[in-house]
Amino acid sequence: MTDTGATNRQSDKLSRNIIIVSWVSFFQDAATEMLFPVLPIFITVVLGAPVAVVGIIEGCADGAASLLKGYGGWLADRYPRRPLVFAGYGIASIAKGLIAFATTWPFVMFCRVLDRVGKGIRTTPRDVIIEADTTPSNRGRAFGFHRAMDSFGAVVGPLLGLGLYEALHHAIRPLFIVGVIPALISVAFIYFVKEPPRQARAETTRFRIDFSGRYWRVLALLTAFNLVNFSIGLVIIRAKELGFETVGIFLLYALYNLLYALLSYPAGRLSDRWPRHIIFAAGLMLFAIAFLGFAFAHDALWAWPLFAILGGFMALTDGVGTAWIADIATRDRVGSALGLYYACAGLATIAAGVWAGLLWRGTGFLPFSVAGGVALVLTVAVFALRDEQVQTAKP
Repeated sequence: MTDTGATNRQSDKLSRNIIIVSWVSFFQDAATEMLFPVLPIFITVVLGAPVAVVGIIEGCADGAASLLKGYGGWLADRYPRRPLVFAGYGIASIAKGLIAFATTWPFVMFCRVLDRVGKGIRTTPRDVIIEADTTPSNRGRAFGFHRAMDSFGAVVGPLLGLGLYEALHHAIRPLFIVGVIPALISVAFIYFVKEPPRQARAETTRFRIDFSGRYWRVLALLTAFNLVNFSIGLVIIRAKELGFETVGIFLLYALYNLLYALLSYPAGRLSDRWPRHIIFAAGLMLFAIAFLGFAFAHDALWAWPLFAILGGFMALTDGVGTAWIADIATRDRVGSALGLYYACAGLATIAAGVWAGLLWRGTGFLPFSVAGGVALVLTVAVFALRDEQVQTAKP
């Protein structure tokens, strides 16, 4: 690695690349989340599809993204990362605007999958760019900052979407056109990202999966959790069943992302000082509380604290989980290790979206209660891991 790269990795300060990539994610997520709260309503009310379709669409879309993250990780270990990031964000930006022209739900599925294909191509190379400027002593902080910026975009997005929704007299289709603007700003920021130096490139062009036993144990637990971690789109449907209209759903979603944003950086810093699996287990506990709460809630007021708790869950698991996987990957295989993790999460996400949508039955009691119960068991399993970090002392 070059002297510049080594300096970036050893510094307590966040590198230029980490900050720019975080702004890229801010604008892209503002575009995505400006549209996401109304997407389930667009599918079920405007297009007349059943609730089960929401789960199937989101499960397939997120699954496609995660499966491609696996291939993107393999590419990121062998080829320049910045072109992959540019292509991924560009594809996603185009797909968002296409939803405005949908007249049937299969076309929405096509657009959502295309959007997530872009996410799949870009995510692992982007995370490898971040990882290249970190050490285990500041990795949680770096990923926490990135997730915080990403989530602040997800706060701005729903609020902007709500303002436009009111200004457009509750017309939903134009929102998908306007949402392309911040997405394109995101793509423009990629110009300022510097291609990081790579570790020694693997000699073989084949995808190898010879990771450590520790990696496989962690991967198995995280994949098991994703089998019950179904889409937030179904949680939005639950909020609608509790009595929330479109404006209230925008505000609930903004609250969820605000807590996610505010807590991500502190959670990342905490995971640099404590074993990451302890922080992750605390996040699983919050997930269990929130989903069991949605299973038994009978009053709309419960949605406010439950969405806030879900925001805390995301802060304690998203960036922390990525840093955890990066910790246990070999230096020249970080992209492949992250990619395989995302791919397994994708397969699990497809299953979660499908089974939860098919078993919805009115209030979603069965999916929420099953997911919450399984998360409680996994909380104990993750907490019990003897999985100290590779390094916790500052260099």
